[in-house]
Amino acid sequence: MSERYTHGYAESVLRSHSWRTVDNSAAYLAPHLQAGMSVLDVGSGPGTITVDLARRVAPGVVTAVEMSAEALELTREHARQQGVDVRGVVADVHQLELADGCFDVVHAHQVLQHVSDPVRALAEMQRVCAPGGVVAARDADYGAFAWFPAVPELDEWLRLYRQAARDNGAEPDAGRRLLSWARAAGFTDVTATSSTWCHASALERRWWGELWAERIVGSALTEQLLASGAATRDDLQRISDGWRTWAASEDGWFSVLHGEVLARA
Repeated sequence: MSERYTHGYAESVLRSHSWRTVDNSAAYLAPHLQAGMSVLDVGSGPGTITVDLARRVAPGVVTAVEMSAEALELTREHARQQGVDVRGVVADVHQLELADGCFDVVHAHQVLQHVSDPVRALAEMQRVCAPGGVVAARDADYGAFAWFPAVPELDEWLRLYRQAARDNGAEPDAGRRLLSWARAAGFTDVTATSSTWCHASALERRWWGELWAERIVGSALTEQLLASGAATRDDLQRISDGWRTWAASEDGWFSVLHGEVLARA
């Protein structure tokens, strides 16, 4: 992956990522999962999707990939808590130290937006996927996020995040590019779709707004923005307050667009 993971691993980040399941984050893949399959989950993070995949393909085995032992331990700890067996590998998705064609499904959620060469990453995912197997990727598209009401601080937040991600060699608007990346990686049988997360109830607004209110002032993103001079602490606190203003609005609505690809190896 790129040298710096833009989000980092602050509690507010993990709280967000731990909400993810197959149902809310990989529904496009779910119909293709069958008992007994072998699955590679690239960028497994806190492991909630990984464990959900493992339950769906049991007695098949899921192997989790993360870029550091510390990140992989998050997945392993969640799997232990859930009593689910998950294998783990520390590896760079650009050069997986795994045999050719050894997985029925290779999955990556919110990964390709963070890597320096997503085409090479997809080619590696194809290499380790069995002939006729499925490579599945889903990524957000920050440039297509939409919200109401208009809160100027959220516009500032989006500008700063996209700048920070690109400074890290990443592509925050990855969702719209997945189809082109898959084709460039050599896939010829690709189905491209999109789906959204929509946060509009009082509970969802409070959860989503508070996550970002905390992340903008207390995460790896915070430190990067301060170190680069892109923002001051006062700027970031103002943006944090803006997130809480949005969350408090009874009319508040936030849509997170994702691109998705299902590609046959």
